[in-house]
Amino acid sequence: MILNQIFTNQRTGNNAPSKVSRTDFQRDFDRIIFSSAFRRLQNKTQVFPLPGSVFVHNRLTHSLEVSSVGRSLGSLAGEFIVQNFKEDLDENSKNFYLHNLNNVIAAACLCHDIGNPAFGHSGEDAIASYFEKNEKDLKEKFTEKEWADLVNFEGNANAIRVLTHQQNGKDEGGTQLTYTTLSSIAKYPCEAIAKKKGFINRKKFGFFQSEKETFLEIAKSTQMIVENNEPTIFKRHPFVWLVEAADDICYNIIDMEDAHRLGIISTHDCENLFVDLIKSVNEKEEKKVKDKLANLSNANERISYLRAKVINALITKTMFLYEENFENILNGTQDKALLDIFKKESASFQKVESFSIEKIYGHRSVVEIENAGYNVMYELLNHFIPPIILEKEQRKSYDKKALQLLPSQFLYEESSVYEKVLGVLDFVSGMTDNFATDLYRKIKGIDIGMTM
Repeated sequence: MILNQIFTNQRTGNNAPSKVSRTDFQRDFDRIIFSSAFRRLQNKTQVFPLPGSVFVHNRLTHSLEVSSVGRSLGSLAGEFIVQNFKEDLDENSKNFYLHNLNNVIAAACLCHDIGNPAFGHSGEDAIASYFEKNEKDLKEKFTEKEWADLVNFEGNANAIRVLTHQQNGKDEGGTQLTYTTLSSIAKYPCEAIAKKKGFINRKKFGFFQSEKETFLEIAKSTQMIVENNEPTIFKRHPFVWLVEAADDICYNIIDMEDAHRLGIISTHDCENLFVDLIKSVNEKEEKKVKDKLANLSNANERISYLRAKVINALITKTMFLYEENFENILNGTQDKALLDIFKKESASFQKVESFSIEKIYGHRSVVEIENAGYNVMYELLNHFIPPIILEKEQRKSYDKKALQLLPSQFLYEESSVYEKVLGVLDFVSGMTDNFATDLYRKIKGIDIGMTM
């Protein structure tokens, strides 16, 4: 890939580049911040049930923290690229890498989870399994590729739709972000039918058939490497690795901090894991860290300090690995996530992961919300999908009543069955945990009465 050609200020919606005080990439960040899809992340589960008497992270606070880490990584990566490839860069590119790559990575991190439905991964599972369980009645209504989208429903692909799709009555181009920012969130740049475990760019998929043409334009404009045309598969864009690393850093570490605040794990266990992880990156930091801890008596403050030190250590390690593997990242041959490389060599990082799986992700409160969320999302789809796929003249009174609950921007009555179903998925996947639960209780007759 040519460093001068992998970024562009072209954006969806055919808007002209800005001539104002903010750069186009700063405008991406601001557009995401002010979008309703981003605001709804404040009531979408990260790991632990919401709300509670102890504040824990939700999808919005997680995304803000990932964005903060991503901005640091973008700044460091930009400096590295200019210092080591200055002979290959024109003046516009030098300016971009020094002053705007950080804005791109921050914006991409900000919206990396924007396509995730309520209740986290259990929400995704509910959507996919709805179609799997109803395959006999539904599959024949879709093409092979459309069906693959539905039975493999994926938050990463949904993010591209949320950010680029023109809903009824709304402006062209969705949120109208630059193609550069959109390329940076495409961890799995392939269509659903090409999904295949064992390949880092195909572990999941990155766009629905409805957004395929848009994605092809994004890929072309940012010079993404074509791996295959049929089915469509691209290599990852070089900026994706930084967004992925920022996310990996935050969820691995901050879930531990939340679990500590909730009393699920002890201060002793959390401190030992964090100190060992810091030491595995830089042994010289151990004494400084322990000296600081000697002056802190508040347990939460001690863990907050260690969390900050761990994140800083992992940013340093990520940049070392990004620089070391930069040639492979540019030519599309890199086959392991940056922190997966570190995890393989770090027993301390492996301990954090195994401890989290056992003590945090398997905790009863987490499993309960996953089960509840699955059922809520499944039943909402079961309420809306059967009537939406019927022709208007086939709908009974109760079908029509069900569809009256769908806002007009999600109704695509003159489109294909696939587009009609995607409209329902737009509505349901965009719901917050509370809204989904409230609507479920009402349509099931658990709560009856007028609410505003």
